[in-house]
Amino acid sequence: MHIDDLFSIEGKVALVTGGSRGIGEMIAAGFVANGAKVYISSRKAEVCDATAERLSDVYGGDVVSLPADLAGLDGIDTLVDRLGESESRLDILVNNAGVSWGASLEEFPEVGWDKVMDTNVKGVFFLTQRLLPLLEAAATPDDPSRVVNIGSIDGIKTPVFDTFSYGPSKAALHALTRQLAARLVRRNILVNAIAPGPFPTWMLSTGVGTGGDVEGTDWETLGQGIPRGRVGTPEDIAGLAIFLCSRAGAFTVGDVITCDGGLLVV
Repeated sequence: MHIDDLFSIEGKVALVTGGSRGIGEMIAAGFVANGAKVYISSRKAEVCDATAERLSDVYGGDVVSLPADLAGLDGIDTLVDRLGESESRLDILVNNAGVSWGASLEEFPEVGWDKVMDTNVKGVFFLTQRLLPLLEAAATPDDPSRVVNIGSIDGIKTPVFDTFSYGPSKAALHALTRQLAARLVRRNILVNAIAPGPFPTWMLSTGVGTGGDVEGTDWETLGQGIPRGRVGTPEDIAGLAIFLCSRAGAFTVGDVITCDGGLLVV
């Protein structure tokens, strides 16, 4: 029962959607740094390619770019086909790709509802569905395959910002996590979710008014309003993801684990 065995993901094959930046990039970095082969996907091919190249160079591992738009079935099927051309199994699926939309209650548009729901809920379901053959090919009773859905504390509490479709989409994702977990656990596929709080990401920077300028956002001041006194770090989110995907997490099923610095308990 050595720690290296409990938390090892070495040799695993992982797919991280939305892996070109933000929380997805943090998780992908943690995986490749600890010996996994990682595929990352995002809508913008140039950004996805650049992130894959950078992570490979920094960590000396294998990170492969598979750009795709996961809001629709065509993009999902393209991603699944391309992954299947290279791999006969998939040990880990991290459903991190997500979008948000901000507008006042009176002005919130239908496109802002549909785009968020299509990406954050429908896309997760159908990508997981279509990857079941690869997940089952890797799954054994002693070493199950893993699906980790990235939800949000906004799916548990009332969001701070006027993002009226985002919180409901994440609440739906948490519910979907539990339902998929119940159906797949006997097929040796474990499904869990992480509900992050504030992390230094492009999405949060748009919410706090810096318009996507991650480097120019005053994260230290923002973190003062969090019980832990800071925003999340790559180690926080990657460590939790590695736990869920390693031997240490093999008896955790259908859970939604917060990673929020204490926001939900105060």
